[in-house]
Amino acid sequence: MIIYCIGMVCNIAPIDRKIRRIPVTMKVMMNKKILAVITVSHLWWWASFVGADPQINLLNQGCSQYNATSSSDFYTNLNATFLDLKAQLLNGSKHFATAQQAKGSAPVYAMTQCRNYLSSADCLSCFAAAVSQIRNCSASNGARVVYDGCFLRYESSGFFDQTVATLPGNVGLCGNKTGSPATAFTAAAEELLMDLQIATPKINGFFAASKDVISSSANTTVYGVAQCVETTAKTGCLDCLKVAYNNLQSCLPNTDGRAVDAGCFMRYSATSFFSDNQTTNITPFLKNGGSSTKKAIIIGVVVGGAGLIFLLSGILICIRLSRKSQKIRRGDILGATELQGPVDYRYKDLKSATQNFSDENKLGEGGFGDVYKATLNNGITVAVKKLAILQSDRGMASFENEVKLISNVHHRNLIRLLGCCSKGPEFLLIFEYMANNSLDKYLFGPKRGSLNWKQRHDIIIGTARGLAYLHEEFHVCIIHRDIKPSNILLDDGFQPRIADFGLARLLPEDQTHLTTRFAGTLGYTAPEYAIHGQLSEKVDTYSYGVVVLEIISGQKGSEIKSDTMGEFLLEKAWKLYENGQHLELVDETLDSDEYEAEDVKKIIEIALMCTQASPALRPTMSEVVVLLKTTGSGDKRPLTRPVFVDSDHKRVRVDTSTSTGSSSSNATASFSQFSGR
Repeated sequence: MIIYCIGMVCNIAPIDRKIRRIPVTMKVMMNKKILAVITVSHLWWWASFVGADPQINLLNQGCSQYNATSSSDFYTNLNATFLDLKAQLLNGSKHFATAQQAKGSAPVYAMTQCRNYLSSADCLSCFAAAVSQIRNCSASNGARVVYDGCFLRYESSGFFDQTVATLPGNVGLCGNKTGSPATAFTAAAEELLMDLQIATPKINGFFAASKDVISSSANTTVYGVAQCVETTAKTGCLDCLKVAYNNLQSCLPNTDGRAVDAGCFMRYSATSFFSDNQTTNITPFLKNGGSSTKKAIIIGVVVGGAGLIFLLSGILICIRLSRKSQKIRRGDILGATELQGPVDYRYKDLKSATQNFSDENKLGEGGFGDVYKATLNNGITVAVKKLAILQSDRGMASFENEVKLISNVHHRNLIRLLGCCSKGPEFLLIFEYMANNSLDKYLFGPKRGSLNWKQRHDIIIGTARGLAYLHEEFHVCIIHRDIKPSNILLDDGFQPRIADFGLARLLPEDQTHLTTRFAGTLGYTAPEYAIHGQLSEKVDTYSYGVVVLEIISGQKGSEIKSDTMGEFLLEKAWKLYENGQHLELVDETLDSDEYEAEDVKKIIEIALMCTQASPALRPTMSEVVVLLKTTGSGDKRPLTRPVFVDSDHKRVRVDTSTSTGSSSSNATASFSQFSGR
């Protein structure tokens, strides 16, 4: 709600712009805070009468849970920055502005940006609405508001020159109406968004608006925009838009979707939200970066950009934060402003939040330790992982691994690290809380049979997307090494999040694999790694294939059922595939009316493709994503018999025969020196 005044009469203007007039007798207070509210609110009121559309549909907002140290200095500085931003927006066609005031002990740094297709009046109107909305944060030392048409953000420290534009808090917002025809709409929207992702970082001002006509006869068109903050770097813009693109993937084939991040914005819709004369000619910026087919487009997004920067040392950040004498910023980063790096929590706070790490709060066991549910003082529920190995090189290495890796990766299908605690009797990691716990509970545990086909299908695709990001879209290739159902967590919408990065390793850009000691879970690990220690991203691909078969069948990969004549799941799946009896693998708890037989057959064949003996024959995870999303029977390349590492009998079964029935060469290799965790 916005209050604006003319003379001695004030009006209340709700966000829906149905204005109600009320007389008020008041003495004008000549302080800067009230003048700023009146001036900006009056500007919003004036713009609303010129038939404009400032696009003030609220998408995202957040307030820091900590207040400024001096409210007097804070409000003085905040009002001054807002007035400075407004003055810059009033200057011609400017759509981006930054301002800062550092008087006293509560400095304020502020930034605003409008979508370039807005008129100057619409931009000012959207900014005024954002100012009114962000003041609901009162004296919070940081806040942000994002509308369809603009955003406004302020912090207590400088953030304008940050080169990384994507930070924790990015989100995808989807509509609820399916585009028609769905397949054609999805393909066109993906291609348009990919083109925008490629072109926008190359365009001066980091903004592009484009459209693609799907069917002229049906009058169907998809519209899209992409925008980055102007103070970021080209690489920062590209990284941010990659995350935005991934966040929009789950929206399709819905007719509209929005991706909101700290430093960029991406939107598509089947309904025009900008005029035709506002489109950008992005064709010149797609040279050497575009692609001609849907498959090439999707693979292209996840393949480039490796090796540009080194990972920041998150553990050093934690230690430095813990040594600072001033008050440490701790708490919620999910609904508030983005903080740089993991937050340092106090051990006693986490001990209290978990009720002294009680069994009642225990969620499960992760790599190297147990995980507990914790409710912080601000009411936010988180998961706390307590590393079991204390003061050891291995424990410290695991701690450093998880902090360094997860604090730098941001994807909707990867668990988000909120903070850490390096001072106390144990090392602690704090993650976002997943309401539905881990996948294994729904496949083999007390909730077995409660997942329907759509939920299983979403988990299969989401897990593939998360792995594709780790392997090919992040700056360096990250190999998880321990993909299994207990390390796939489910949020309240049963969307998957890959967790437990304690064993993760980086694959240098100039190497195809590493030779290292085995670490992982037998039954899910690839034979070349278990036997020879040869580690590549295809080890994760193999594990993924096993997990997919478990999701479809509801049977553990290492379990031998009495009705399978001593066969493990992978052996059973291969035999059924050879005989064309794929559907006999499907979990009997699934309703056959929920799925299409051909879809299930295709996914089983993709899983078998991932578990082939030769790593070179296994697809990349980006190829898996493409195959899963492609309609029809998909890739019909010949499959070779999969390889299974038996965790109970400590043996590996290898058969190099193909599905065509060629002669095989069986080998059983002992590896009793390996043991499961």
